[in-house]
Amino acid sequence: QVQLVESGGGLVQNGGSLRLSCAASGRTISNYVMGWFRQAPGKKREFVAGIEWSGSRAYYADSVKGRFTISRDNAMNMVYLLMNSLKPEDTAVYYCAADDSQFGGVTAAHDEYDYWGQGTQVTVSS
Repeated sequence: QVQLVESGGGLVQNGGSLRLSCAASGRTISNYVMGWFRQAPGKKREFVAGIEWSGSRAYYADSVKGRFTISRDNAMNMVYLLMNSLKPEDTAVYYCAADDSQFGGVTAAHDEYDYWGQGTQVTVSS
């Protein structure tokens, strides 16, 4: 079993930045695809970004491309999401997720991910 705990959310002004962290425990995530998803009130959970096990490839939703950067530190069992140029429409609960398909490719399908954190709230004021 893998436990994921997100941190770093908060309230930020339009155009501001935040860095989310995801700490994994229970098992190494070094071979797993890791992803960030978000869910706004009344909306479905959506893919934000994903990163392959080595960190060499990352994929982003069109809505965040060029503004968000996903990264990972396998030695520390950590995943990060740096969010720049935040907009009010980025307001949501952000979730870290792990796909335990060993050395797999990134998928945007949330049902492919096996472990989820509890989420962290990001609110962007206009």
